[in-house]
Amino acid sequence: MKERHINLFKQLETYRADVLDSLNGVSAEEAEVIPNNFKNNIRWNMGHIYLDQYLWIEALTKEKTEVPDNFRDWFGYGTTPIHFSTETPSYIELKKLLKGQPTNLMQNFGHRLEEVYPPTEMGMRTIEQVLIRTIFHEGMHLQAINDIKKWLL
Repeated sequence: MKERHINLFKQLETYRADVLDSLNGVSAEEAEVIPNNFKNNIRWNMGHIYLDQYLWIEALTKEKTEVPDNFRDWFGYGTTPIHFSTETPSYIELKKLLKGQPTNLMQNFGHRLEEVYPPTEMGMRTIEQVLIRTIFHEGMHLQAINDIKKWLL
């Protein structure tokens, strides 16, 4: 694996650790609160972060990933926790999924980072470009989690 690819996965792991660290001290009950002027809660942001990386990989490669279809209904763009059901992954389950995702991405796509595909609507042509974009997106949702935490205090 090229050095820049190793660095990309280190960044992904580091930023994911930041997300997981931000959840320290947040209870499952607190993760369900939707503060005034917010559309979503912490649990929704967690599921959305997890889903986003796989959705962009699917959009680029036109291949199905391991994400269950219902994730799109619960955590996709434009959804809210009102779409949750008893089947929606719990706070604890989402933490486990988030923790394992960087390794899963490296194992399943690390050898394919430079494969070129027709461009997505944002012009991304490689999985490497998708991961760079999703790291940025993850930071936006980390901020949303931190904003909700401030409201909870």
